[in-house]
Amino acid sequence: MKKRLMAGALLASLSVQAQTSDLPEPVKQIEKQGITIIKPFTAPGGVQGWLGKYQDTGVTLYLTPDKKHVISGYMYDAQGNNLSEKIINEEIYIPAGREMWKTLTKATGIKEGSDQAGCPVVVFADPFCPYCHTFWQQAQPLVKEKRISLKTLLVGVLRPDSGRYAAAVLASDNPAGAWQALQASKGKNKPTLPEKTSQAAFKQIQHNQYLMDQLGANGTPAIYYLNKDQALQQIVGLPDAQQMARLAACE
Repeated sequence: MKKRLMAGALLASLSVQAQTSDLPEPVKQIEKQGITIIKPFTAPGGVQGWLGKYQDTGVTLYLTPDKKHVISGYMYDAQGNNLSEKIINEEIYIPAGREMWKTLTKATGIKEGSDQAGCPVVVFADPFCPYCHTFWQQAQPLVKEKRISLKTLLVGVLRPDSGRYAAAVLASDNPAGAWQALQASKGKNKPTLPEKTSQAAFKQIQHNQYLMDQLGANGTPAIYYLNKDQALQQIVGLPDAQQMARLAACE
């Protein structure tokens, strides 16, 4: 999952931090500027480094040999590989993504497909999102083939009445059936609005919106899955052909 998509709640899950008393003075000073030091590491060439985070973004710091100066930035090797990004991903973003996936799998949603499917997928969707309808239809063959399963977390973001219709789906006698009918008709076969919105459904939609915000998603569908390397993947908007192929293969 790319760092620009990471929200503060993911990085906040990291609890291991370096002891301030053990830090060289230049690192202590840069810490005062708002960088949270997480752990030290030894970089190639024997350079001493520290992993940290600043405004929800992973950072790497490197101490000069005289131990009087610290450099914040990326380290590259002779082949142009970003070595700093590698450690940031491995130590911060991938573990945080796995923790967020646990939260998504525990969330209550509309389930479709087999528990034995090759790739469980969680998607945030609005009742009137045309791209959500298209994604749902494109995903159905994969669901039937047990290549993926779907869990939909409803939100109300596109229209003033999106939340009411999302709540109507959740409060119906058969939420999965109501959602499938709405998707198959591309939003035309709407559920009947109850006179009063269910409080339980309203709270569920609020919680879904909270999770979506935590993930930094700014539109629907917002699609998540854990790939074969156990790294959280995010697709916001209608997946293109390549993204659908990777989703189907859980890559």
